[in-house]
Amino acid sequence: MDTLIALQNRLQELETIAQELERPDQAFRANQPDPAAEETFAYAKSFLSSLFNQKAFVEDVTTPKLLQQYPPQEEPRRVKEIFELLHRVFDNVSLNAASGGHLAYIPGGGLYYAALGDYLAAVTNKYSTVFYISPVAVKMENLLVRWMCELVGYPADKSGGYLTSGGSLANLSAIVAARDAKQIKAQLIPQSVVYFTHQVHHCVLKDLRVAGLAECIIREVPMNEAYEMRADALAEMIEADLKQGLHPWLVVASAGSTDVSAIDPLNDIADIAEKHGLWFHVDAAYGGFFLLTETGKQKMKGIHRADSIVMDPHKGLFMPYGTGAVIVKDVQTLWRSNHFDANYMQDAIPYHDEISPADISPELSRHFRGLRVWLPLQLHGLKPFRAALEEKILLTQYFYYQVKSLGFETGPFPQLSVMIYRFVPTHLKGNIEAINAYNANLLKKINADGKVFISSTSLNGEYWLRLAVLSFRTHRWHIDHLLQLLKQFTENERKQVPDAHHVN
Repeated sequence: MDTLIALQNRLQELETIAQELERPDQAFRANQPDPAAEETFAYAKSFLSSLFNQKAFVEDVTTPKLLQQYPPQEEPRRVKEIFELLHRVFDNVSLNAASGGHLAYIPGGGLYYAALGDYLAAVTNKYSTVFYISPVAVKMENLLVRWMCELVGYPADKSGGYLTSGGSLANLSAIVAARDAKQIKAQLIPQSVVYFTHQVHHCVLKDLRVAGLAECIIREVPMNEAYEMRADALAEMIEADLKQGLHPWLVVASAGSTDVSAIDPLNDIADIAEKHGLWFHVDAAYGGFFLLTETGKQKMKGIHRADSIVMDPHKGLFMPYGTGAVIVKDVQTLWRSNHFDANYMQDAIPYHDEISPADISPELSRHFRGLRVWLPLQLHGLKPFRAALEEKILLTQYFYYQVKSLGFETGPFPQLSVMIYRFVPTHLKGNIEAINAYNANLLKKINADGKVFISSTSLNGEYWLRLAVLSFRTHRWHIDHLLQLLKQFTENERKQVPDAHHVN
């Protein structure tokens, strides 16, 4: 009896302390303000209302070290103290990814309604992985995936997929499904061949390694001047590998490459893949949602013939980071690679008619990603998304023509909303190292201004400045400001060239 009384007393003591975690709940139930909630929404309001005047980039690696002074401790810290800290470490430090001046690294944006969706998803804490446990959460995600399948032209009766954390996991899932569908067993890996161009996203190489396929033979297919895969070269390489007794099994095409927004000839590649029985995968993480525009539809003809496609809502739909998607023509390929039944999940078996993310993905515990996508699409409608995407294409074309008029060299005409450019002073022509250094310094000057943030890339040993326009907040003002900076910082060199030299 004494033991039981001691146990009850200890439970009461622990309950009293543990109920501190419910303090916000109690405030809401009593219709009282919660200081942390008020500070959170005040911060969001302040951030968004001043966003236009904030810099896109401030180089600062020192301020984040302040967080080291705030390790977890036994007692709570004051709300004001913590939010003052957040202001110090978040405001005007490094890249402001929410800024319309973010013109690098394929920006997305982070829609406010998506944040509200995340808030509700976290508060309700729906387990979005199994239909039996949370049918609404799973159904919402499945309907979003169905819409994406319709967007690319997949058949309604067989296609499917799931929302991922981003393009890396999405590409990995597609590669694993392809591996299993094409029965690439361990002993066959050293003779199995994968084909893509040098423009393929580096995560594909990483995913091959993670999927146990690092020993596959990798063929980089030659590209044309626009950095697009040459389908004739792909066909020749496959034929040559077959003659050598090798096993071609996977071709990866880009629908909007990271460097230059190149779109590979999808229909031609599909013809070759079908002829030789290869799995055809399209990485459209960046470019996929441009299918909402007429330009995107025209440029990505044939995408519906792919066996699998990756498209990231946190890029072309402007959602918060951590929102990707993989879709496949036959959802059973994902099922066969990922489905397992566990004894403790036997109650869910009768509900397998509705595919759960747990059945077709490696994730079991995951965030309820569907609400952050569904809510903005419902509250905004598709019209502003289409307009924003077309605007980004036209802004990039506008920059292309304007920067050429300033005497800059450019890469290929932008297929979507990414392009490359550089300035070659007359006195440096022929000196690649000096030209590279000049443009690297030009990038530093632009980013030091802070109103816009740009990036660079290297192609064939040449340093190129890179424009990536995809934030829904980016408008002509940001492009004109960048053009003004470029004009200002190259003025002395341009004075020496009466007739601007344009190179395509």
